[in-house]
Amino acid sequence: MASLLHFYQKSLRQSPLLTQSLATGGLFALGDVLAQQGVESKGLAGHDLTRTGRMLFFGTTFAGPVLGTWYRLLDKWIRLSTPGKTLVTRVLVDQVCGAPVIIASFFTGLGLLAGDSRKTILGGLKKGYPEALKNNYKLWPAVQLVNFHFVPLQHRLLLTNTVALGWNTYMSYETSRHR
Repeated sequence: MASLLHFYQKSLRQSPLLTQSLATGGLFALGDVLAQQGVESKGLAGHDLTRTGRMLFFGTTFAGPVLGTWYRLLDKWIRLSTPGKTLVTRVLVDQVCGAPVIIASFFTGLGLLAGDSRKTILGGLKKGYPEALKNNYKLWPAVQLVNFHFVPLQHRLLLTNTVALGWNTYMSYETSRHR
């Protein structure tokens, strides 16, 4: 485990965006595997590898780069008169501006990758988005308070991805259920 952490740290120093993107994609895919096997009980024969591939692709090419950049922008742009004000404002901006867009992008992006029609994607958003956003607000504000206060910038996406393993399991299940 220590060598894996050392490898991650070294990769993060050399290529932060690539490292964060690959880690995000891997954890998105793992979340889908957990959804299919643990929640949906599909069994190995019934496992949809294409769906897992879509999660891997979306996490690597969209979620990783977008969230890594988002955290850097929050850190750079929001610097207020006290650490407490800065922390609360970063969490508020993250949850009011970032979360709704990321969740909508998740439903839309995975629908596009699956080749769904516009009508199917909009239907999935209509059915799944409000519940996903509501559940987001039950979990992520507390996570982000801890993340933005205690975790160095270069490790924030890793913490998010670790917590998101459960979240991505839920989101994978939700998007497939509402398609």
